[in-house]
Amino acid sequence: MAFHVSLVGRSDLSGEIYRQIRQAILDGRLRPGEPLSPTRELAAALTVARSTVAIAYETLVAEGFATSHAGSGTFVSHHLEAKRPASKTGRSTAHAIRVRGVWETIPLPAFFRRSARFDFRAGLPDASLFPYRTWRRVVARALRSREMTAGIYENPAGNCDLRTAIARHIGISRSVSGSPDDVIVTNGTQQAVDIIARVLLEPGDVVAVEKPGYRPPKDLFKALGARVIGVPVDSEGLVVAALPAEARVVYVTPSHQFPLGMAMSLPRRRALLAWAERYNAVVVEDDYDSEFRFGGRPLEPLQTLDTTGRVVYVGTFSKTLLPTLRLAFMVVPPSLREAAYKAKFVTDWHTATMAQNALAQFIDEGAFARHIRRVSRIYSERHQALTAGIKRNFGEYLDLVPSSTGLHIAAYARTASADDIDAIASRAFDLGVAIQSFPLEREPQAGIMLGYGAIETAQIAEGLRRLRSCFDERMSRRSKAA
Repeated sequence: MAFHVSLVGRSDLSGEIYRQIRQAILDGRLRPGEPLSPTRELAAALTVARSTVAIAYETLVAEGFATSHAGSGTFVSHHLEAKRPASKTGRSTAHAIRVRGVWETIPLPAFFRRSARFDFRAGLPDASLFPYRTWRRVVARALRSREMTAGIYENPAGNCDLRTAIARHIGISRSVSGSPDDVIVTNGTQQAVDIIARVLLEPGDVVAVEKPGYRPPKDLFKALGARVIGVPVDSEGLVVAALPAEARVVYVTPSHQFPLGMAMSLPRRRALLAWAERYNAVVVEDDYDSEFRFGGRPLEPLQTLDTTGRVVYVGTFSKTLLPTLRLAFMVVPPSLREAAYKAKFVTDWHTATMAQNALAQFIDEGAFARHIRRVSRIYSERHQALTAGIKRNFGEYLDLVPSSTGLHIAAYARTASADDIDAIASRAFDLGVAIQSFPLEREPQAGIMLGYGAIETAQIAEGLRRLRSCFDERMSRRSKAA
C-alpha cells in the first residue's frame, strides 16, 4: 500500500523520507517482509526527484532496516522482530482530555475473549451448526444484486426485502403484528435499544430495568444520562407493583428473563401493559432467544397483547445464527417510526447492505426456518442433559430455576456467597470449564448461568463433573475455615 510521508516544511528531503519510514518500521506499522513503494511511484507522489527517494532507501538498506532485490524491489527486513503498531498511550497525559465520569463505571466485556473446552457461557449458539454452505450461496447472490452493483446508500430502516421477510417470519412464528414499515434493521440488540433511548429519553429521565437483569442496556441508559432503577423479579417475572411511577421506559426480557430464565406470566404481562398506559411509558420487549422452546405453551409477546402502541419489540439473529453477523431488528409503534428512522440514520445511516440482502434471501427460501427446526432438536437434547445433570449432581449446592426456553438455564447458590461463586468460576476455568455468575443485589447468595449452545451434548457430563469438583473443593475449604 502507499506509505504516507510528510515533507511539508522540511529541507532534508532524503533524510526525512528515511526517518519517517524507519520510524514506521520500528513502530510496527510496516511489517517484516512488507514491500516499500517503488522509488518512481513514491517520488511521483511526493513530487521529488527519484534519486531523493533512492538515497533514503539506500540508507535503510545499509542500516539493516530494509533489503533490496534487483528486479523485485525494496522490502522491510525479515530479520526485524514483528511488532504491533504503537498506540498513542505513551504520550504525555499532562493535558489529557477529560471524559464523562459515567465511563469510569462501565466495564468492557472480557469474558468472551477466552475460550474453554467445556463452554457453558450463556448466549452463545453453536457455530458448528451454522449452515455455512447455504449462507455462502446467498451472500454470493447478494454480491451480484442490484443494490450491491449500484453502490448506493440504503434506507436507514433497512433493506425492504429483509424487513418484509422479518415481518412475515415473526408474524407467523411469534404472532407479532406489524408491517414492514414498522421494522428497523439494526446492528445487534444493543443498537436497537440505543435508538429507542435516543428517541425517548432526556437526561435525567428514569428507566426501569429488571433486577437482576441484562447489564449492557443498563450501562447504555446510564451513558445517555438516564437514571436507571432496578425493579425486582419473582417467579412470574417483573414485579409490576414495584415499578417507579416516573419511569419513561421499562426494559424487560419477558419470554426468557435474563439471567434467571423464567417467563413472565400472562397476568403480569397484562398488568405491565396497563401500567404503561396509565403512566404514559414505553415498554422495550427484548425477545432475544425465544425461538428455542422445549416445553410448555408459548405465551403471547407483549407486543401482541399491546392495543395502545406502547411496546417496542426487539429481536436478534445473534442467537439463532451467529453473533458475528451483528443483525437484529425492532418493531416500533407507528407513533415512533419516523423518529426511530432518523435516529438510525444519525447513528450509522444503515446496517451493511450485503448482509441484509443475504439474510432476506435466507429467510424467504425457507433456509432460516429449516435451520431453527434442526438446531432446536439439538439444543433440546442439551437442555435436557444439562438440567438432569444439575438436579442429579448439584442438589446440595444449587437450586435450579425452571426454564424451558432459550440457550441457558440459571441456578441460585444455596449457601455459596458471591465470592465463593467467583472463586469456583475461576478454578473451573483452570480446568477448562467456563461458566458465568450473576450477583443477587442485597442478598448473601449469588447465582450461576449455564449455557448449552456452545457445548456438545457429549461434553456436558464431563464438564459438570469438573465443575462439581470445584464446588466440592471450595465449600470444603470454607467449612474447614469456619
